[in-house]
Amino acid sequence: MSQQEQWSSKIGFILAAAGSAIGLGAIWKFPYIAGENGGGAFFITFIAFTILLGLPLLLAEFSIGRTAQNNAVDSYRTIAKGTKWHYVGILGMVTSFILLSFYSVVGGWIVIYLLKTVTGGMSGLSSAQYGEVFGQTISNPLLSISVQFLFILITILVVSRGVQKGIEKASRIMMPALFVLFLILVVRSLTLEGAGEGIVFLLQPDFSKITSQTVLEAMGQSFFTLSVGVSVMVTYSSYLPKNQSLPKAASSIVGINILIVLLAGLAIFPAVFSFGLEPGSGPVLLFNVLPTVFSQMPLGMGFFAAFLLLFLFAALTSAFSMLEIIVSALSKGNERLRQKYAWIIGLSIFITGIPSALSFGVLGDVTLWDKTIFDLADYAVSNILMPTGALLISIFVPLKMKKSDLYEELKRGSTLKKAVFNVWYSLIRYVAPILIIAVMIDVITG
Repeated sequence: MSQQEQWSSKIGFILAAAGSAIGLGAIWKFPYIAGENGGGAFFITFIAFTILLGLPLLLAEFSIGRTAQNNAVDSYRTIAKGTKWHYVGILGMVTSFILLSFYSVVGGWIVIYLLKTVTGGMSGLSSAQYGEVFGQTISNPLLSISVQFLFILITILVVSRGVQKGIEKASRIMMPALFVLFLILVVRSLTLEGAGEGIVFLLQPDFSKITSQTVLEAMGQSFFTLSVGVSVMVTYSSYLPKNQSLPKAASSIVGINILIVLLAGLAIFPAVFSFGLEPGSGPVLLFNVLPTVFSQMPLGMGFFAAFLLLFLFAALTSAFSMLEIIVSALSKGNERLRQKYAWIIGLSIFITGIPSALSFGVLGDVTLWDKTIFDLADYAVSNILMPTGALLISIFVPLKMKKSDLYEELKRGSTLKKAVFNVWYSLIRYVAPILIIAVMIDVITG
């Protein structure tokens, strides 16, 4: 059964897809991963992977989804009948399930901070005190689980309403508002005393700091922030009309993604160095730095509350896509089943994510391979499951889809030149698999 719904417009699709990409990957995860991996060197490596791998893979997922006009699992079934390739879609569902289970924990943190800011609990504190507040907050088991559930609940309610009335409608409001507030934050951060050191850290690469782990992290981050490798974009593009240009949409999403990542770095790192904080301080970086920055602004806590609300919007637009890939595959276009599975899968994800929510408190000492439950889930998704999914997609497209058919699909609604198509095809067929395999082997072999 083909999908019954479509995006109402090209801009609606781009905002929803960009929202899936921008989310926590660009705003929360990139600054602390870059801080742990040398700043500028990581940023340059990330951009290279985003353009050479992320963009071609995004376009590959688009071509699969719109060709089949079906959910992530059945799209592979439609194109490669009688084969086991639909397990790529199932892998994407599993990856999204695990990803949303720990992603919702961070979404819950945003909810906590928003509530604390609105009620005045974040006013008048020092930089060190903001760090103490964060540690006390996330180590509270009942509070952490409660706000994680609230985040999942909002996600369920939106996805259960469908594509146009739920996901697209929410994205149209949330994403433009986030961008405006982000610009305000960047301007303020860049005017802080000592901000120049943070700019140098982000934009001046020291390639001596690049290791195989840095390369893998950069590749995983490019997949994470573009939502590729999990077939989310197969699902989203299946709702796209045939007269829309896939190359333009993919380029727009990648461009927006890189811009937001740059803005995130310019908002965070100048403030980090200005206030003498540690850029490699991990996942808590954003929650310690932003309150400090906003506290220096006139009406700062009001701006901080607005930013947290919009940061929550960005996190939710990503969460929508993770739940949508699973719900769409199970409901197969049936709206009653959509509502049923949105609740069943959403609540299952919440339960699965509870150990990750407790990783900063009562389960903080529970580790495997020197990683907490939260960190292990994050590592598995970003560095194993997403690259594996991306590798399989890069093999599937040239192996199971005719080159001439691919060109016709990508040319619909666009003026794509044959030479540009050939470059993309070569990147997918040769460059992407080789790079992904080489990086994964290097890490596995130590």
